[in-house]
Amino acid sequence: MILSTNQPNPTALQEDFVLKYLVNELQPAAGKKKALILMHGVGGNEQNMFNLSGYFPDDLLLVSARGPNTLGSGRYAWFEVDFSTGNPVIKEQQEAESRDLIRQFIRQVKQKYTLEDVYLGGFSQGAIMSCSVGLTAPETVKGIIAMSGRILQQIRPSVQPNPVLAGLNIFVAHGLHDSVLPIAYGREAKTYLESLNVRLTYHEYPIAHQITAEEMADVAAWMG
Repeated sequence: MILSTNQPNPTALQEDFVLKYLVNELQPAAGKKKALILMHGVGGNEQNMFNLSGYFPDDLLLVSARGPNTLGSGRYAWFEVDFSTGNPVIKEQQEAESRDLIRQFIRQVKQKYTLEDVYLGGFSQGAIMSCSVGLTAPETVKGIIAMSGRILQQIRPSVQPNPVLAGLNIFVAHGLHDSVLPIAYGREAKTYLESLNVRLTYHEYPIAHQITAEEMADVAAWMG
């Protein structure tokens, strides 16, 4: 569940990059200091995360991307996942392809808006992809925001501890009552990230698989 600030959508879907997206500034603007690219969960779309724009300051370029895999009308994913066994089983090729597309998308955002500081974040599957991209290519982002997600086992052999990774800022948040991706995933992510010596901020909230105003206030404060 995505919390909405009920802000009107001021722009139309953009299709000039490798991923379709919404953005709160169509033209390059000198007043923008940094960018945040947000990614939705499985079955969601770019509007879900764009609805959070009211929580961030005006000097932030907010970009909300659409996953490349279509599940139905208005429903998209970064990769398909099967929960029938009780544990999520992903389509690994789709995840790898999405990871590559996101890296290209980050480069395009940086080039078009001439920004160096780009944060990557998301909810649920969007959080998973944020971690996958940020941990395997830490030089591409300033920080990661992972809300109600997990860190895939499949990407860990590609994570190489180094000074760039150690300097990565990561915000992880998870609901204590999450029945989709239980809190154990958040705590395991915390343990794993601590082993990498990244700059980690970790929060647990008394919520289910959702985003709350308290959580968003913490995210905004963390970004500064």
